[in-house]
Amino acid sequence: GLVIDGRTLEHVLHDSLQNIFLELTEKCRAVICCQATPLQKSVLVKLVRSKLKAMTLAVGDGANDVSMIQVADTGVGISGQEGMQAVMASDFAISQFRHLRKLLLVHGHWCYTRLTNMVLYYLYKNVTYVNLLFWYQFFCGFSGTSMTDYWILILFNLLFTSVPPIIYGVLDKDVSAEILMELPQLY
Repeated sequence: GLVIDGRTLEHVLHDSLQNIFLELTEKCRAVICCQATPLQKSVLVKLVRSKLKAMTLAVGDGANDVSMIQVADTGVGISGQEGMQAVMASDFAISQFRHLRKLLLVHGHWCYTRLTNMVLYYLYKNVTYVNLLFWYQFFCGFSGTSMTDYWILILFNLLFTSVPPIIYGVLDKDVSAEILMELPQLY
């Protein structure tokens, strides 16, 4: 691992040392930056995102972590003694740091699979409906007549756009939480 303090981090974040610092950090299992300013934290996250082309997750518990949380792809705020500023700026909020593992491994996996399946669902739902309209117009000689009344179209979109995602979001769990906690590779 690598431990670096705020004063050293200030020198490293200059343009001439950025690439050397990133090469060193890629070879470490963990990098800990202590006593860093809020600006240094956000610059470090921006650097990792832009140079390494990596997805970033920032975890913070106070007002000094807000800029880092906002710059990261995903921000997690921990509500605690330092106030609620980090929670208000984050994408996800947890009450204690120990809940981070379950948030990432279980709820992150479920969210990812649900979102990908919903994107496919909406794509195929709309492709089916547009094909139906196309073939109707083809057989009507592209006269512009309406295939259905407007209330049927509204009911179709209301039912097939709201009910299946709600049911799917509540009931779908492709892998149980216990297995996801035991096998982090599934994420």
